[in-house]
Amino acid sequence: MKRDRLLRLPDVEAATGLKKSSIYLLQQRGEFPRCVQVTPRCVAWAESAVLQWIQDRIAAASAASAAPASQHAGPQSGRSSGATR
Repeated sequence: MKRDRLLRLPDVEAATGLKKSSIYLLQQRGEFPRCVQVTPRCVAWAESAVLQWIQDRIAAASAASAAPASQHAGPQSGRSSGATR
């Protein structure tokens, strides 16, 4: 049996860099691991699920940065940065 720890909200915030409102919003959208009801007034997250979510985010960012530069270039305005008179 694999051992896992339960992380309380401050630990999840520290690990992800997100605040409470963002964590619960992502959870509601199905984009963040669900919390576990520990007691009627206490919830926690499985450490393995949170760490996997972090790794998935890192992998997605790496894949996005490896895409061709033309996909990331914004529209060119044609304006110069210098002042004109």
